[in-house]
Amino acid sequence: MIVRKKEHWFRMLFVWNGSVLPTLLPRLTLLLLLSIIVTYYHGVVFSFKVPLNPVPLTMFGFVLALFLGFRNNASYERFWEGRKLWGALLNINRSLTRQILTLVKKSDYLDKNHFISLQIASLYALKHQLRGTDPSDDLTGRLDKQTLDAVLPAKYKFAVLTKLMAEWVEKAKSQALLDTIQQGRIDENLDRLYDVEGGCERIASTPIPYSYSVLLHRTVYVYCLMLPFGLVDNLGWFTPLVVVFIAYTFVAFEAIADEIEEPFGTESNDLALNNICKVIEESVLELKGEKLPGTAQETKYIID
Repeated sequence: MIVRKKEHWFRMLFVWNGSVLPTLLPRLTLLLLLSIIVTYYHGVVFSFKVPLNPVPLTMFGFVLALFLGFRNNASYERFWEGRKLWGALLNINRSLTRQILTLVKKSDYLDKNHFISLQIASLYALKHQLRGTDPSDDLTGRLDKQTLDAVLPAKYKFAVLTKLMAEWVEKAKSQALLDTIQQGRIDENLDRLYDVEGGCERIASTPIPYSYSVLLHRTVYVYCLMLPFGLVDNLGWFTPLVVVFIAYTFVAFEAIADEIEEPFGTESNDLALNNICKVIEESVLELKGEKLPGTAQETKYIID
């Protein structure tokens, strides 16, 4: 994901990196060429004048805009729910770190750093689980070899790491390093970790119904293909310019909705999970008394 400070209104007109325009350029170019050909022949195809005018296109465009609005709202709701889940992950990990550091008594037989390393590793495990990528590099530097060998073969590594955290807490209880009430409070936060994982998995595994996406996709492009035939009589050689501008609006809305529908991916408008993981890791280490050089939020913009 690209995160920028708000640009000047004039510069926003020319922003390239992070917009969907680079991916739409081939499609818009084809529509421009079609509009030029239609304008040159005045809407005549094989000696037949296509009888279209702006009135039905205007009505159809209004209805299409409403459907695109619903589609974008549904996609953004998924995007925002994913962001709230990862925001909750930050709060849970801060609470867990505070509880481990303040409630669990010091012991030569139980290392608090091991629990915190499990926390941090679980963040990256969840990120890779949602993206379907290999977490080995991120986990290798954060877990000892014994734990790494136990976690890497698992399909749901985040759940396994959370289980290992629960086992650590149980050992602390058995060694009288915390009481039953304190164990229960820590266990509540561990349950909340599973809630976050389940919410993310629900978003990742339940896309917007495919038939709905196909219908809207076809409708957008059929509408854009009809536009030059309906506008050529009134606009003349301005038709290609107007068609490309209208098509850009509709096609871009659909492209943005497609991107943010799956918020855990690596496209420009997906959630910045790399950056979020770094922020949570830095927050946890700072509570422990450490601090990484620099913070993930200091950069002007972030490509995740």
